[in-house]
Amino acid sequence: MSTDLPGLPAADIEKWLRETLPDLLDGGPWQAELISGGLSNITYRLRLPHGTVILRRPPLGQVLPSAHDMKREYRVQTALAGTGVPVPQTLALCTDPEVLGCPFYVMAEVPGVVIRTAEDTTGIGPEARSALADGLVTTLADLHSIDPASVGLAEFGRPHGYCARQISRWGQQWQRSHTRGLPDMDVLLNRLSDHVPEHSDASIVHGDYRLDNTIVDLDGPPRIAGVLDWELSTLGDPLADLAMTLTYWHDRDDMDRELIPVAVGVTTQQGFPTGHEVAERYAELTGRDLNLLPFYMAFSAMKLAVILEGVHSRYIGGQTVSEGYENAGAAVPVLVSKALHELRALGRT
Repeated sequence: MSTDLPGLPAADIEKWLRETLPDLLDGGPWQAELISGGLSNITYRLRLPHGTVILRRPPLGQVLPSAHDMKREYRVQTALAGTGVPVPQTLALCTDPEVLGCPFYVMAEVPGVVIRTAEDTTGIGPEARSALADGLVTTLADLHSIDPASVGLAEFGRPHGYCARQISRWGQQWQRSHTRGLPDMDVLLNRLSDHVPEHSDASIVHGDYRLDNTIVDLDGPPRIAGVLDWELSTLGDPLADLAMTLTYWHDRDDMDRELIPVAVGVTTQQGFPTGHEVAERYAELTGRDLNLLPFYMAFSAMKLAVILEGVHSRYIGGQTVSEGYENAGAAVPVLVSKALHELRALGRT
């Protein structure tokens, strides 16, 4: 039997595995390892006698309402199987609180690597990095082209009024999770509400789409082999999805990139396009107008600021299970400032 890990008691999960996935366990020894505490959910690799699987569960400690929804992740990944968007094969969902005290699910492991740091791309050249970036943008465009009803997701969200609802919801999350006063966040939330576009498209949106939320296959031409971390997915505005990707994207001349503790410096490597070029490629693939992109960039910076404040709250409460989150809190005012700067670009603040 594996040893206990934070959030994963070995005896409880072994009993559930024997009942739910007996063909994979079947009596032999097994081991679990923590892959990542993530900025939100916790991910483990379970090396079972007859295969390796990935288990996802919510973070330890207080979980905000509507956040870290394992059932949502499981549903969307199951629905997207067989589409042009690569997702891991889902295997089982558990909603019984008697097992881990929270919902969790298990999926097949996708061969490949997760690129989290600039060093992770040192083994591939500039042309391969360019191809990888194009694959990332193309996969996002493919996701946004899927008819939700065609994959059983017609009721997966309410696309009408998406941005206004999201601003309200993330504002509420801020009130629940903030650890210090930040008056500029109140200013930002009010100004975002004043700038909500009157009309927008609707599609399946990932909600946190970035390079290190994918599995990359580097055996041959680089390609996106699997898209991960669907906890924020819904039906919503595709430009908000694009903007979230760009919020994580770092150009070589970004002076504050070290302050945002996600995929630091990855896209500054030679061969990666600039954020502007990524946006233009998306517009080319989808035909969407990007004139209001500054609003969406401000919206996404606000959202990431709230996410990182939640991470910071868990960190200072001793409820993170891996390293690298000690700087999350410092990124929050930086992101709020960037968001207000984006809104000024619209000329109505």
